[in-house]
Amino acid sequence: MSRIGLKVIKIPAGVTVDVNNGVALVKGPKGSLEVKVPSVISVKIEGDEIRCSRANEEKHTKQLHGTTRANLNDAIVGVTSGFKKELVIVGIGYRAQMRGDAIVMNVGYSHEIVIKPEPTVKISCPSATEVVVEGLSKQAVGQTAALIRGTREPEPYNGKGVMYKGEHIIRKEGKRAASGGK
Repeated sequence: MSRIGLKVIKIPAGVTVDVNNGVALVKGPKGSLEVKVPSVISVKIEGDEIRCSRANEEKHTKQLHGTTRANLNDAIVGVTSGFKKELVIVGIGYRAQMRGDAIVMNVGYSHEIVIKPEPTVKISCPSATEVVVEGLSKQAVGQTAALIRGTREPEPYNGKGVMYKGEHIIRKEGKRAASGGK
């Protein structure tokens, strides 16, 4: 049974939710987002609460129940406060800078890597080794941050690469240290 799907979503002040033809439109102070609602899930708006219910007890329907409720909740959080991911670049000569709305990264390759953000996402570089990704959609912010991190994932020996702020990289010792120094 989906426990997440049964939780009630509170609609904060200043946010409106309309459900029409399988699409929920969420409008708030920061903008608006659309959430697709599967046909087996029904969304009822009662005052300042949203309740999701499912049509049957099949496994796939139960999975959609929790996912739809989580997506609606993320849309409400997105239009009220937004989402933010911070990344840190570690390594000698590794740096990032803004070029227009895209980010240009030098992370040890012979060429620059240019990443353009998704339409609802804003990228900024407070310093040459810090990148901040902000936006309304949790999925779009996470996808853009993952693209940036994927340019040079952190490696376990020296810890160099692009990582999320606060991410812990499990370090390995090299061959020389493991052999006992011979």
